Amino acid sequence: MLIQRRALAEFLGTALLVMAVVGSGIMAQNLTTDVALQLLANAIATGGALLGLITIFGPISGASFNPVVSFISYFVDRDSSIAVLVTDVVAQIAGAIVGCVIANIMFAHPFVEMSTKVRTGGSIWFSEVVATVGLLLVIWGGKRAGANVALLVAAWITGAYWFTSSTSVANPAVGIGRMFSDSFAGIAPESMPMFAVMQFLGGIIGFLIIKILWQDKGAPS
Repeated sequence: MLIQRRALAEFLGTALLVMAVVGSGIMAQNLTTDVALQLLANAIATGGALLGLITIFGPISGASFNPVVSFISYFVDRDSSIAVLVTDVVAQIAGAIVGCVIANIMFAHPFVEMSTKVRTGGSIWFSEVVATVGLLLVIWGGKRAGANVALLVAAWITGAYWFTSSTSVANPAVGIGRMFSDSFAGIAPESMPMFAVMQFLGGIIGFLIIKILWQDKGAPS
């Protein structure tokens, strides 16, 4: 029963997160043609959603909502099994797709539409490495410091929307979900493979830094 509850929390959390990302992007486009305001609205909505969702689902599943975070958690904390890891990742990807479809429905878009928003280039790919490394350090550093991780993650993602050229997707599941909306937050399917590669590369770098800075689950060594 525990693994089902955990999977449901990851599914719902990721779905609601993608609803916030895609829905706020569509709303912003409907309200203004100013791209800076659109990005600001999208960033604030995403950060606010993250704060709430991590807070409520964290005690149930850890509130990863992100395959990279789930993988790193498995290898760093060693507090779950391969079965739990696979179940989490499947739930996250399914939740992301369902969340995008629901956002489309809420704004009278086609239920499923493939994004035509191509996001490519070395600077964008590098930005995803930076965004993912930063996200992991914020999570594990916050845990070790006994800080409010939900607040830290929300703050990091809101800020990273603005200081990374990729707008800090930093999440393969969310990226996959965003392929299914041709809107402000959309990511064209042909762009997603490199996003995922860079995100997992950031995960590897983040893992190595975490192992150096925080050797165990206790205080920094």
